[in-house]
Amino acid sequence: MTERRATREAFGAVLIELARAGRDIVALDADLASSTTTAKFGAEFPERFFNVGVAEQNMIGIAAGLAASGKIAYTGSFAVFATGRAYDQIRNTVCYGNLDVKVCPTHAGLTVGADGASHQALEDIALMRALPNMKVIVPADVYEAAAALRAAADIEGPVFVRLGRAPVPVVYDESRIFTLGKADVLAQGTDVTIIACGVMVGAALGARELLGAEGVRAEVINCSSIKPLDVETIISSASKTGRVVTAEEHTVQGGLGGAIAEVLSEQHPTPMKRVGVFDMFGTSGAADELLAAYGLTSADIAEAARSLLG
Repeated sequence: MTERRATREAFGAVLIELARAGRDIVALDADLASSTTTAKFGAEFPERFFNVGVAEQNMIGIAAGLAASGKIAYTGSFAVFATGRAYDQIRNTVCYGNLDVKVCPTHAGLTVGADGASHQALEDIALMRALPNMKVIVPADVYEAAAALRAAADIEGPVFVRLGRAPVPVVYDESRIFTLGKADVLAQGTDVTIIACGVMVGAALGARELLGAEGVRAEVINCSSIKPLDVETIISSASKTGRVVTAEEHTVQGGLGGAIAEVLSEQHPTPMKRVGVFDMFGTSGAADELLAAYGLTSADIAEAARSLLG
């Protein structure tokens, strides 16, 4: 995993691909089109692109109107604004109406970096996961991001695709196909299950290597589909290993760790540890420095696994 690319790179490129293929899509952004890469789509399809300015609530309202008239509407902006500032519009218009609006913000998580706490969305997965009709996807790398953005056009109703600013390890290649509600077992193991999403998938694979050097066989699962969850794969792995570690670039409250804990507590009680951000805001810094400072590295995941192994 030497190649590193930002998942946001896929956004504008996939929008262009979908439009060229004849899909009836439109794209909207809130004055951040260069950063989200939707500007690339706007340059080729200006009649289908709407920059609403710094007005995220209006962006979602307009997207909902376009979706109600038969379009498939993709929206950009940064995750903290796209989910927080426009939450009421997403809830009461997009989700309540089960409209074909695909909320695909970039710059999620700590890896936004120097922009700091005000721009680092660490609760966006929880916000979107709680909404009826919303589907929640957190791609592991740029290729899975592209596959998820393509798949979103065929998924009925609202979809949230979480994209990032910082380059992250490439896990897949161009052949990756995303299937909603399916987790991907990247490596088989017998001693502990590591379930990760987004940037933490690469870190989980790194943790597997660290544990392997100690004779521990870790199973690694990419759980990019957080809602709906692949309950069958999760329970099957937990049944085999008897221990589960979750890893996410998000608060542990209401995100991937919370979702997995809900499933296991009700259907297959299993000792588990959550690696993520614990009830804190972010801060300014380089992406890799922040991941280390907040305990989101391969070494931190491996240590969580060791604590379960006793």
